[in-house]
Amino acid sequence: MARRKHSFFDDGIALTSKLPWWVGVVFALATYVWLHSVATQEVTAVAQQGKMGEFSGQTLLNTFATFGQYVLPAIFLLGATMSAYGRFRRGASHPQGAASPGLGALSDLSWRQFELLVGKAFRRRGYSVAETGSGGAEGGFDLVLKKEGKTYLVQCKQWRAIKLGVNTVRELHGVMAAHGATGGFVVTSGVFTEEAQAFAAGQNITLMDGKALHVLISGVSVPGRGMRNPLSMLTTGAPFCPVCQSRMVMRKATRGTHVGKQYWGCSRYPDCRGKRRL
Repeated sequence: MARRKHSFFDDGIALTSKLPWWVGVVFALATYVWLHSVATQEVTAVAQQGKMGEFSGQTLLNTFATFGQYVLPAIFLLGATMSAYGRFRRGASHPQGAASPGLGALSDLSWRQFELLVGKAFRRRGYSVAETGSGGAEGGFDLVLKKEGKTYLVQCKQWRAIKLGVNTVRELHGVMAAHGATGGFVVTSGVFTEEAQAFAAGQNITLMDGKALHVLISGVSVPGRGMRNPLSMLTTGAPFCPVCQSRMVMRKATRGTHVGKQYWGCSRYPDCRGKRRL
């Protein structure tokens, strides 16, 4: 069966619905004011032969503005309505921190929450994870994964992007080479351009779009907004976790052969169970 082609109208609504609802309203007002001003301008007939092209251009622009002043704002308003409705449903059915969010709810997370969410999802897949805590400022990657002696870098800072281009993938490829990483992941709730997919194909870089991200974070709870960066916790003299490189905290064994004895435990427990002896 042939794939259904999307019209400009459908694409416009779909793109606007992924933005905050108020952005669609602003776009609707701005386009109406601009196009209405163009549509109401009088097109003066030009008799000179050399000015006929200019006259035709003005006529075409005036015609476009006459119809566009109603069509484009309608697209933006419909998209804004869908965005507002989607946010209402997410708020009613997905309490913060209770369960994994839908793809639309990801836009409500801060970059730090999104980074922690992706990190938790990779831990469930058997990787040890260390967050840079810098929103991609560490030179093109947000997470460092380790598994079976191999290192992987993850770029996930553009979680609100609708379409991700090849530049982000090239940037990750460069830092992979600089850090000696085996492979890498680029994570987004949107989609990738064909150029980005073609570049990643031969570079051991896995591109995770919205569908793959949904599978990755399925069943992973959303980190709380008040969660602190474990790398900056006030644990004076505390070592770093041997598994995920987060700061460790003093704990006391409550069972086993070492009951009552103190030890260093990862501050990210139970997501990470790294330990050190005192």
